[in-house]
Amino acid sequence: MRILCVDDEPLMLQMLETAVKEAKPDAEIASFEYPDELLEDAKENGGDIAFLDIHMSGMTGVELAGELKKVNPKMNIIFVTGFSEYTGDAMRLRASGYIMKPVTVEAVKTELEELRFPIVPKDNALLRVQCFGNFDVFTPDGKNVHFERSRSKEIFAYLVHRHGSSCSTREIAAALFEDEPYDKKQQSYLQTLIAAMIKSLKKIGAESAIVKSYNALAVNVDTLDCDYYRFKELDAGAVNSYENEYMSQYYWADFLYDSY
Repeated sequence: MRILCVDDEPLMLQMLETAVKEAKPDAEIASFEYPDELLEDAKENGGDIAFLDIHMSGMTGVELAGELKKVNPKMNIIFVTGFSEYTGDAMRLRASGYIMKPVTVEAVKTELEELRFPIVPKDNALLRVQCFGNFDVFTPDGKNVHFERSRSKEIFAYLVHRHGSSCSTREIAAALFEDEPYDKKQQSYLQTLIAAMIKSLKKIGAESAIVKSYNALAVNVDTLDCDYYRFKELDAGAVNSYENEYMSQYYWADFLYDSY
């Protein structure tokens, strides 16, 4: 679990960081006095939870929350402030929680126990996969996985969607390229995309997330911590986080209910 904290008052930031560390001693915590520094760190290293002071000079906590939601729509935002008039803005941004200053360990613990998007990682997961909203892939510590080709990422998405079922290259091509002919040119292009996908996963030590057989691929579901799979298992946190959006960037992605 990676937790981000920001407050432009050094003493308040120190109090916040101390409370978060005591409430969640096993978490990775990154603290910042400037909101733009936190935003850049989130883009590079990811994050699960952000404690944001609302009343800051330059970028307000509400504005920062909006930018963080672009980085990770499922990031838990917890506002920290002494100004109660911002409660409406917190609700508009679908914040996970709201803490009034001075911050206490008890208040932090309460918010961490009632996250809008609960974080229950699988101990053996190589990747954390987000299917609700836009499809995205993260390392266990919250860093975004970079795929050199967007189509390679889409192939991985399709394999995740198939939930461990073996998919032939022809079937993958039919999903991604619709009515285009499955000729030698397309087969060669598809093999290039698959190789690029595996290369991207190998860079982060997650190549075993793909199971290869003759002319077919599948994901190893045991290596993934996936909100879609949790939903199928009727995990309460995953069910609550589903808001009728599933792999939104892919036209072929239909949310399947009949597997559980």
